[in-house]
Amino acid sequence: MTQATIRTLRPNVTQQEALRVFNLGGLRGLFWRLGHGPLQRLADVYVPYHLYRVRYEMGGAKHERIFALDAVDGSLDLFEFPAIPDRSQCEDLETRNHLQDALDDARAEALLREKVLRVLFQQGFFRLRGAPKLECARLPLELHMPYWLGLYGSDKALRCRVLDAVRRRMEGAKANAFFEHWLAA
Repeated sequence: MTQATIRTLRPNVTQQEALRVFNLGGLRGLFWRLGHGPLQRLADVYVPYHLYRVRYEMGGAKHERIFALDAVDGSLDLFEFPAIPDRSQCEDLETRNHLQDALDDARAEALLREKVLRVLFQQGFFRLRGAPKLECARLPLELHMPYWLGLYGSDKALRCRVLDAVRRRMEGAKANAFFEHWLAA
């Protein structure tokens, strides 16, 4: 990991709030701590995302939406924005805790199309005949999204839980595995 200045979306969760979330009781937290031990460390981590303008026609109406796809391997959930984030929503940050782009453009666009269609179908558009034709254009802004990692266990058997610092929600097994893979590399 090398030190770099990155542009990140401003987090909606402070370090203290993240610490509180990771130390919460409840059955889920209790089971996690029983299986993996107490919280050892808390880390802020930043994942690069590429922004795309997606246009499509559905039911005779034209639509335009802004999505962000993780630029590491495309496996994390899409972000959607009402407009391109402006400077007031972002900050420049110098950090070592950032992942590197690894996704080529062709694979990124294929994953984006698949994920956007899934979003549209989940919103009830599956009743319409055929999938809409998507026009995807990558925007010039690269943005890092902030996450909080709660690290549990020993260095030899490190496990993590992931808190999305923008959407203020705990992520599932897919994101946990994504970050554990990065930590192990």
